[in-house]
Amino acid sequence: MTRTQYFVAASIDGFIADASGGLQWLFQFNDVEGVEAHYKAFQAGAGALAMGAATYEFLLGENLEAWPYAGLPTWVFTHRELPTIAGADIRFTADDVGAVHEEMVRAAAGKHVWMMGGGNLAAQFARRGLLDEIWLAVIPVVLGAGAPLLPAALPGPLELTCVTRFPRGMIELRYAVPASR
Repeated sequence: MTRTQYFVAASIDGFIADASGGLQWLFQFNDVEGVEAHYKAFQAGAGALAMGAATYEFLLGENLEAWPYAGLPTWVFTHRELPTIAGADIRFTADDVGAVHEEMVRAAAGKHVWMMGGGNLAAQFARRGLLDEIWLAVIPVVLGAGAPLLPAALPGPLELTCVTRFPRGMIELRYAVPASR
């Protein structure tokens, strides 16, 4: 069964980007033992990708030599016209996530739908009952301000299904989101 999974990293105080939209606080943990293999294993299980315009623009600003999600149909939710990336299967949409989700599930072909970010887009999925799991890497930094992890209420308590410890104080908490459909 295809699951829609919000795979995200956040500071201890619940921010996914700092006040200026930056991620340097996170990148300092890229070399933590086991993180890259864990990320690649998650990515291998993805069949479709969803991201907001700010996440896409952040990736554009990274001066990519190639699209890092080659072969993965990617929906970018935006109301603006954005540039495309050669060789990438990117589908820009301003439609409601509920209208697009079924198409994403079909494209995932039995793999999961990866809800990459940001928090506002994840909140839209959550409000529509389309978010099945949250894979939350908790990074041991305190930002004090920034883009919130998930600016939405969820129906009932989350169910903790897995905890993974990494060196340097990082942990990943995997939660099942209660169905509200």
